[in-house]
Amino acid sequence: MLAYQSGFGNEFATEAVPGTLPEGRNSPQRVAHGLYAEQVSGTAFTAPRHSNRRSWLYRIRPTSQHEPFALLPETSFHNRFDEQPVTPNQLRWSPRSLPTTPTDFLQGLFTVAGNGGAAAQSGVGIHVYAANCDMTGRYFYDADGELLIVPQQGRLRIATELGILEIEPQEIAVIPRGVRFSVALLDGVARGYVCENFGALLRLPDLGPIGSNGLANPRDFQIPVAAFEDIEGDYKLIAKFQGRLWSAKIGHSPLDVVGWHGNYAPYKYDLRRFNTIGSISYDHPDPSIFLVLHSASDSPGVSNLDFVIFPPRWLVAQDTFRPPWFHRNIASEFMGLVHGEYDAKAEGFLPGGCSLHNSMSGHGPDAETFEKASAADLSRPTVITDTMAFMFETRAVLRPTTQALAAPERQGDYWRCWQGLRKHFHPTAE
Repeated sequence: MLAYQSGFGNEFATEAVPGTLPEGRNSPQRVAHGLYAEQVSGTAFTAPRHSNRRSWLYRIRPTSQHEPFALLPETSFHNRFDEQPVTPNQLRWSPRSLPTTPTDFLQGLFTVAGNGGAAAQSGVGIHVYAANCDMTGRYFYDADGELLIVPQQGRLRIATELGILEIEPQEIAVIPRGVRFSVALLDGVARGYVCENFGALLRLPDLGPIGSNGLANPRDFQIPVAAFEDIEGDYKLIAKFQGRLWSAKIGHSPLDVVGWHGNYAPYKYDLRRFNTIGSISYDHPDPSIFLVLHSASDSPGVSNLDFVIFPPRWLVAQDTFRPPWFHRNIASEFMGLVHGEYDAKAEGFLPGGCSLHNSMSGHGPDAETFEKASAADLSRPTVITDTMAFMFETRAVLRPTTQALAAPERQGDYWRCWQGLRKHFHPTAE
């Protein structure tokens, strides 16, 4: 049974062997149990105290102990977002097929779209994964950004330097930039989504007029307790650095942290605990009321990345079109569906699938959804159950990759879902 600590962004301390953590100092001349002290920093040393993220790790070997890295051939997991002109067309993909040959989590990553990059320290990479085996003898870290993992099918056991996270569909995990980990599949196969955040670290949004309660509660985020591997063998350490994958031989497991303290750590969150906010009179607020986490930008009020969910909820607004309305945004929206159905689409948007609506591209409910909602009895509430959709929203255009545009899962007829919308204009009608 795994153990977790609750809270978000606080200072934590955990040790797998009693007496590991030093008292009164971070790097004593001799660390207990013959360990090495090492600090990992996720922000600048001089970042303000309230936003500074770092942890002290007490480990069996320092992370510098491995052979030199060698560049790997390019794979379907990359940051090539400038391969061709960006289309303004609305895009949608069916779920990615599960592999038929042995494919682990890292091998199963497939880049769909993105913007910016590690060099600019802004933007995002958006990927999907489909896997059917564990990462055996392989460990990975992303030096380019933190990873937000959203499972859609199959549970994941993510063993990290700082402890173990187990997540299932409708939960998420965030692996900080630079933290080493390996993924095992608890159900034999797995599929889902990954957002690679190159910008400021993800954090909880301010609540503003909502007040002190609502949305995601800090205490519902869970951080792992210390757990370590003291094993030797012929292993590979894979690094993602400046958009490319590199491999180094390593003679031991890098997951050898016996104790740690700090506030830079992996964490998980159960999306079903989200406290949904909505209108109880008329209209409905912007989708920012569904914001779970966001990465701030250098422009106040404009995010580098918003992670938004659309969970089960009640819709009670009167004289109001209750599904999401037709709209065009300055931001770009990538949507995925973890479970059930999405209330703005009657068909075609499937669990494991995804859609991309770029800046100022018109989108909204399909024809069937529009007709049904326009004739709905608004004297009764609409109760949306058994669903979990999400959105990665960015301030910059999301540039689809060549491989995603050519993928067999791409729905070339997606544009037709709006063609059945009929003209209802009657200038003489009351």
